[in-house]
Amino acid sequence: MTESRTNLSPLGSSGPEAMADPTPGENDVLGNSKPRSVWNDAWDSLERNPLFWISVTLIVVFLVMAAVPAIFTSKDPTDCNLSAARHIPSAVHWFGTDIQGCDVYSRTVYGARSSILVGVLATLGTTILGAFIGLVAGFRGGWLDTLLSRTGDVFYAIPLLLGGIITLYTFPNEPGTPYLVMVLKVVGAIIILGWPSIARLMRSSVLQVLPHDYVQAARALGASSWRIIRSHILPNAVAPVIVVATINLGAYIAIEATLSYLGIGLQEPAISWGVSISDASGLGYVRSAPFMLLFPSLFLSLAVLAFIFLGEAAQNAFDPKQH
Repeated sequence: MTESRTNLSPLGSSGPEAMADPTPGENDVLGNSKPRSVWNDAWDSLERNPLFWISVTLIVVFLVMAAVPAIFTSKDPTDCNLSAARHIPSAVHWFGTDIQGCDVYSRTVYGARSSILVGVLATLGTTILGAFIGLVAGFRGGWLDTLLSRTGDVFYAIPLLLGGIITLYTFPNEPGTPYLVMVLKVVGAIIILGWPSIARLMRSSVLQVLPHDYVQAARALGASSWRIIRSHILPNAVAPVIVVATINLGAYIAIEATLSYLGIGLQEPAISWGVSISDASGLGYVRSAPFMLLFPSLFLSLAVLAFIFLGEAAQNAFDPKQH
């Protein structure tokens, strides 16, 4: 018995040293500890990243601002007084007033709702559509993969902003167009041309996961395609899509502002950062009343950067080289 106990002890030692707890690395070898998933490692990396917490804080502030703007201001953004037009920032009007005498601060706060709404809806639309097409193309393969991939290449070849301009010029807003219709037009223009990048990424991730042993084992055991996708493909292929979707959200907010600035996106009476920037960019206003342009642009830049930084933090967290 003594001999067999000695042979089983680490490094062939005996006595009290043989009874000592194995090191963490030995636990993994002996199978005594639960394997950590890529999601656990990613969260540990995010927790140690100051950029992650800064971006999350800014995003939470903007989301609350979009959902409940009355928390940040008691002024009505549509309450305008022409006699008070282009007043400089003061205790009454923190960011000054615009050319219509409207409070710039309240319009900037309320403008977060439209800009973020467009960004969120466009991100959800492009991510769901693109991920579905990429998943089907990568999982099924064959002629269906070729058809979907070539179709995506056609849309991918059209620059997103240029395609949005063409689409919205083709279907312009008429006087009295409801607010929700204007929002959905901008969202639709982004989705039509934004899904191919997500589809390409999802297809690539699926093709990387398919050859793994656990997928082949599930197929050998007779698991259905839906079960394989739900239990094995998606959990291991979706991380890169989440990272890119987060970065895209910031980009889509900027695209909405650009389209509204050009006068083909959201239009009055809708309030958004792009509309405010468009109103402030008239001839001579940048010099005579720079605050009209400064504050909406600042909020827009912070929101876009917050989502981009969050995406970059997530990208680093999911990078296998970091672990």
